[in-house]
Amino acid sequence: MGRVGLRTPPHAWRILGDVLKSSRNPLFTAALATIGTGAAALAYASVIERNAFTLREQTLPVLAPGTATLRILHISDLHMTPNQRLKQHWVRELDGLEPDLVINTGDNLAHPRAVPAVAQALGPLLARPGLFVFGSNDYFGPQPKNPLKYFDRDHERVYGPPLPWQDLRAVFTEHGWLDATHTRRALRVGDVRIAAAGVDDPHIDRDRYGTIAGEADPDADLRLALTHSPEPRVLDRFAEDGYDLALAGHTHGGQLCLPGFGALVTNCGIDRSRVKGPSRWGAHMHLHVSAGLGTSPYAPARFFCPPEASLLTLVPAPQTASVPRTEGAVSPFATRVR
Repeated sequence: MGRVGLRTPPHAWRILGDVLKSSRNPLFTAALATIGTGAAALAYASVIERNAFTLREQTLPVLAPGTATLRILHISDLHMTPNQRLKQHWVRELDGLEPDLVINTGDNLAHPRAVPAVAQALGPLLARPGLFVFGSNDYFGPQPKNPLKYFDRDHERVYGPPLPWQDLRAVFTEHGWLDATHTRRALRVGDVRIAAAGVDDPHIDRDRYGTIAGEADPDADLRLALTHSPEPRVLDRFAEDGYDLALAGHTHGGQLCLPGFGALVTNCGIDRSRVKGPSRWGAHMHLHVSAGLGTSPYAPARFFCPPEASLLTLVPAPQTASVPRTEGAVSPFATRVR
């Protein structure tokens, strides 16, 4: 077999000389600076911030008067692949917070062989009381997407290959977690009586609210609603039925945010002021949206929106008249991020 040699064609040297001459042009220098800044921002978003796992601590006044404090660990949007050891280790360490209840609002999987990785990550948390609903990325694998489609709420959805959600559900339920999908659940955690209900992912129209419709148990100390995507049509129904707190994920907190502006999109029907953290929905119900712990493998970057889990300390609500919701306003909850 002959040897293949590499030789620079003569015209390439002329092009290189022109480039070096143009480098003294201020516009060329500015262009290089812009490209360099963009590359640095992309490296930061995809390597550093995407792995800068954060715990958000919040106090929410939602319990019935006289009820003991309840600590909920809210986990969402793991988007796990088998080799994400750092994320698995960080999530496993959350058990050291000793939450009273764990809530998982879906999108656990990003790979067909990720169920063992999710089980390994949750580890001892599975031994604690838990409730869950699934999201679209528990049912279907991720697909490459044009990011501009996220600015169009009505864009056509393309589903990836099926994922082993039945295996994941079996892991959760065999450890004692309760599936709240289209089911009303009654449980007691410590001295707190909880009435919980959830729907399947409304972002892909799997919700069937009629299966759980009706007034939430008025004798419960906490009426808890679960949904993966915080779609207004579902939140409205939960609020009408008297739920105190709705937990959701899906938004990734916007995932790519701008300083001073926040999230560019929510990828669902809620407004940007509610893209992550606590807010109010209606005159009575509180809403908490998790910014989530993962990303799609095809968009592995976060910017000014680190991955997070939330430790929610629920305390009795003050015995005062409810204040109607103001569009776009966010309630002044006590919040700490670390």
